[in-house]
Amino acid sequence: MQLEPSRRSFMAGLGAAAAAGTLMPAGAMTHEDPEGLAFRTAGDLVTALANRKISARELLDAAISRIEALDPKINAVVVRDFDRARAAADAADAALARGERRPLLGLPMTVKEHFNIAGLPTTWGNPKFKNWQPEADALVVQRLKSAGAVILGKTNVPIRLGDWQSYNEVYGTTNNPWNLERTPGGSSGGSAAALAAGFVPLEFGSDIGGSLRAPAHFCGVFSHKPSLDLVPQRGSGPPQTPAVPVRGDLAVIGPMARSAADLARELAIVAGPDELAEGVGYKLALPPPRHDKLADFRVLVIDAHPLCPTAPMSVPHWTNSPNASQSSAASFCAPARNCPTSLKPAGPIASCCRPFSPPICRWRCVSVSRPPPRPYLATIGALRGPACAVSP
Repeated sequence: MQLEPSRRSFMAGLGAAAAAGTLMPAGAMTHEDPEGLAFRTAGDLVTALANRKISARELLDAAISRIEALDPKINAVVVRDFDRARAAADAADAALARGERRPLLGLPMTVKEHFNIAGLPTTWGNPKFKNWQPEADALVVQRLKSAGAVILGKTNVPIRLGDWQSYNEVYGTTNNPWNLERTPGGSSGGSAAALAAGFVPLEFGSDIGGSLRAPAHFCGVFSHKPSLDLVPQRGSGPPQTPAVPVRGDLAVIGPMARSAADLARELAIVAGPDELAEGVGYKLALPPPRHDKLADFRVLVIDAHPLCPTAPMSVPHWTNSPNASQSSAASFCAPARNCPTSLKPAGPIASCCRPFSPPICRWRCVSVSRPPPRPYLATIGALRGPACAVSP
C-alpha cells in the first residue's frame, strides 16, 4: 500500500499548524521538528495513525530522537524502555495494517516512575530500591497497553513522591522545559516536563495534595485529579509491596496531557473498578456531561478562606469586571468577604454570600444554629453552620 504522498502532505500540514499556533517552551531548548509532531494532541496523532498517514514506528522514533537530544538538560524520562517500545510500535503498525482500531493504538507515551512496569525499576526515588523490578504491570499500565499505547519509559519523581519538586538521589533533578533553572513541580514533575518538552502527547501521574495539579500549572499542561477510587491503583504502591487491589484515602491516580480532550480520552480508558475487587460484579457507567458548552456551566470559586489567606495579587480579577456577564466562558460565583453584621455567627468562621456582576449568579445567605464540628465544613455547603447557597 503506497502511503508516501499522503504522509508527506500530512507532515507538511502538521509543520504549518505547529508554526502557526502551537505554544512551545522557547527558553529552554530547541530541536529540529520538521514534521511538527512534538506538540500535536494525542487525538490528532491517533487519527493520523488510523488513517495511515504516519506509522507508529515513525512517531516513536521521533519521540526517542527528541528525548535523546533534549532530555540531558531536562532529565524527565529517567527510566527508558526504547527497545521494547520499538517492538510494540512495530506490532501496532501490523495491527493497523490489518484494520484494527483501538483508542491509543500506536501512540507513544510515558508514565510516572512509581507505576509498576514489568522488567523496569520502580524506586519512588529511594536509593534503597534502586535495583528492584516488579514482575507485573500496574493495572492502569495494563489498560493503557490494551488500548494500544506504546510505553517508552517512566518519568522522574521526588523521593517517596513527597514534594512539589522532582529530585532524588537515584535519578537526580528534573528541570522545567520553559526555564531550566526552575522546577517543573512535583510529584508528577517528570510527567509534566515530558509533556511540555514535546517528548510524548500523554502521561499518567498521581495526586494527594497537588501532585498532578501543581506540575501541570508549573509546566503549562493539563491534568485531572479524578474522584476517589474512580481509577484503580493496583500496582502503584511503594516498591516491594504486593500488587493487590487497594482503596484510596486521599490518593488518586489520573491522566496528564496537552489538551482537555486528551484527558477525557485517557480517563475513559483507565477508569473503572478493579477486576480483582468490585469489578467482579460492577462496571463503570458515568453519566453524560450536564452541558455541551462551557458557557452553560457555573463555577463556584472559593477565593478566600480564614484558615488560608489569599494574597491580593492572587484574587481573580474578573469578580467585579463590568464585562463578566457578557463573557462566553463559564459563569463564576464566589462567597462574600464582608458579611452583614446580622448574619455573622459567633466563632472562627464567618461566611455569607453577595452578588457580583449580575446576571451571572444570584445568591442568598443561609444559616443554621448548630456550629460546625470542624471549621472547614463551612466551606463545603450548608451541612452545618453558615454557608453559601445559589438561589433558585
